[in-house]
Amino acid sequence: MTKDYSITFFYYDDIHAVAPFYENVLGFELVLDQGMARIYRIAGRNYFGIVDGNRGHCKHQEKSAVLLTIVAEDVAGWHAKLKEAGVPKQSEMLRGTFCEHFFFEDPAGYAIEIQRFHNPDVAKLF
Repeated sequence: MTKDYSITFFYYDDIHAVAPFYENVLGFELVLDQGMARIYRIAGRNYFGIVDGNRGHCKHQEKSAVLLTIVAEDVAGWHAKLKEAGVPKQSEMLRGTFCEHFFFEDPAGYAIEIQRFHNPDVAKLF
């Protein structure tokens, strides 16, 4: 069994302004605080990090062109939780051929999607 995993990093002008969103609203577990970067466990060995875009390898961009997708069993539960928390730019629940999902943005405008593959043939690929 491989011990490889990945960490996806988003770069921010001020990570302290967005950290409460990831920790308190989304409930990500803080695994490591490196000062200029904070790494969270989303689930299992799935990690996500926020980085000071003034000091990190990449620089903060005014408009992002990335999407973080979190695959979850209870998409409707996530939708209700984030709606109750007043998360801005939250879409309605969408149901496509392969998945049910919705989109929203973090406080700095990064796009995030919560989805569940309802097609069993697609779900078994993951």
